[in-house]
Amino acid sequence: MDLIEAIKARHSVRHYLEKSIEPEKIEQLQQLVAECNVQSGLHIQFITDEPRSFGESLLARYGKFSNVKYYFAMIGIKDDKLDETVGYYGEQLVLKAQTMGLNTCWVGLSYKKIGSVLDIAEGEKLVCVISVGYGATQGVDHKRKNPDRVSGTDIKTAPQWYKQGVACALLAPTAINQQKFKFMLSDDNKVSVKAGIGFYSKVDLGIVRYHFELGAGIENFEWA
Repeated sequence: MDLIEAIKARHSVRHYLEKSIEPEKIEQLQQLVAECNVQSGLHIQFITDEPRSFGESLLARYGKFSNVKYYFAMIGIKDDKLDETVGYYGEQLVLKAQTMGLNTCWVGLSYKKIGSVLDIAEGEKLVCVISVGYGATQGVDHKRKNPDRVSGTDIKTAPQWYKQGVACALLAPTAINQQKFKFMLSDDNKVSVKAGIGFYSKVDLGIVRYHFELGAGIENFEWA
């Protein structure tokens, strides 16, 4: 499975099997976490065999989770770009996990922060977590907006690479499936995207930026 196939196949999953992730897959994900941290300056941590954050007694606000023992803790230095950076690099972890036969869910509110297993330095913030494991199901698709609703550029006359980028962006997970973002293409093949107002909209912005790059091909455009 390549990353485009992963985008199409991946759906949010909250319920997992009581099945451990194999050591070789854990090692691969830890390596990717390390690479993302070097590239981004984030302090992402892959927490393994830790059931307390999603304990059965925890009432989830947007759907109850079960059998979560593995998750990415998305941590970084507090600044104006933190949320967007978390989205951009977190989605790389999400799609890589999907290619490995694992399932995931972005989680903003429905978990308990276990300080003893997290390394959060002064000036850093835990933005959210991403559950990962073998899903009890593969999740379900959700209704998506039409491309012309998330593009200020006329989709009908736009180049094919731009259309593909927008299509992949519309398959990105967003908080409460709100899809509050807008793309614009300039005459010199520069693309801009703005976040709307809503819960975790800046995290969503980073996620959709990564999806757009995969769909459009970064060789075809520059970010404005």
